[in-house]
Amino acid sequence: MSNPLFFISCPIDTYSGYGARSRDLVKAIIELNKYDVKIIPQLWGNTPWGFIQNNPEWEFLNTYVWTQPQLPKQPEIWMQITVPNEFQRIGKYNIGVTAGIETTLSPGDFIDGVNRMDLTLTSSEHSKSTFINTILQKIDQRTNQVIGELKTEKPIEVLFEGADTNIYKPLNKVSLFPELDSIKENFVFLFVGHWINGDLGEDRKNVGLLIKAFYEIFKNKKDKPALVLKTSHVGSSYIDREEILKKIKTIRQSVNSKNLPNIYLLHGEILDTEINELYNHPKVKAMVNLTKGEGFGRPLLEFSLTKKPIITTNWSGHTDFLNPEFTTMLPGQLTNVHPSAANQFLLKESQWFSVDQAQSGVRINDMFENYKNYIDGAKRQAYKSKNEFSWEKMKEKLDEILTQYIPDFPKQVQLKLPNLKKIELPKLKKIENND
Repeated sequence: MSNPLFFISCPIDTYSGYGARSRDLVKAIIELNKYDVKIIPQLWGNTPWGFIQNNPEWEFLNTYVWTQPQLPKQPEIWMQITVPNEFQRIGKYNIGVTAGIETTLSPGDFIDGVNRMDLTLTSSEHSKSTFINTILQKIDQRTNQVIGELKTEKPIEVLFEGADTNIYKPLNKVSLFPELDSIKENFVFLFVGHWINGDLGEDRKNVGLLIKAFYEIFKNKKDKPALVLKTSHVGSSYIDREEILKKIKTIRQSVNSKNLPNIYLLHGEILDTEINELYNHPKVKAMVNLTKGEGFGRPLLEFSLTKKPIITTNWSGHTDFLNPEFTTMLPGQLTNVHPSAANQFLLKESQWFSVDQAQSGVRINDMFENYKNYIDGAKRQAYKSKNEFSWEKMKEKLDEILTQYIPDFPKQVQLKLPNLKKIELPKLKKIENND
């Protein structure tokens, strides 16, 4: 008997967060060995394509790619890894996978998408609660009258994004990211993430405010750390890099001092193993992220495995795995999404987190001056991350969810008729007519 046909539409070959999520999930589903897996690769916005070719360890996925223009039949299971407004019902059982939204309010077309599927898997408790707590009015477009409510009506389960502990782990201090060897500072704060639209202090990852705060915290001081930004807007082009450098320069010029700390930009795509080497470089002492909202926060989880401290905000997806006893979780308050950052997904009526700038300055400076006080917590966080949020643990959780929700499908079996013995009928006796 054949396994159920399982088609997965996802941006599996892209350099994106959803691409990484896709590869991890598809690999896990293949290794469960319960399904006949086929992949339909999709683009992801303007992010670069070609991850699999540049990362040979993932080339095995190419053997599962469906290259025909049409499906062979209706699959038993259809999965889409994307934003919910793109979810479609194709299979007999349909699963949507999404990081959800980073704010307090889900767009209506996201709720519609979730309700189209039989099951939605999302990355964090924050994302799940946003889906469940969003209740919108349905308006008749002809009469402009309220005709009902739009809310989540289908099952949602949390499936965290597990870290590959074979890649993300402590390394010896040899041959680690030589680009950092040439800088003069021996203490580096690291930020990793995209610099998305928004005025200063309003972009989702809060990169602009982080740069401004770093300059203000350490201006005019004799001993200064450095800040390394591994960031981009949407790609790795020369134009993208120049735009980033221009924005950093503008922020620098806004600070009233000529004695400022150095900020370095790392731009372009690098391998996962190289990212881990960056995390492990002896000059990199901590990760800092003043994010306004995360669907999950993969770089924070992966960096935590190096046993180095983290400073970030105490709200949204990453609070699932970062323990405030082991990690510096900054306070703040919920504020409306600024018009400069709002779009069809990040609604201006919704809210996300604005960090307490005074507290962030105090804690960042204290980590620089009293670094040893943060090491024990970082080691304990690494233990928690490795044992509770690994890729293997994610695979186990995925298996539990799929076993619970996917129904049994009728199986096509070969009809075998029994061998029948030849039956001989009794011979009729001829009756003589004596008349």
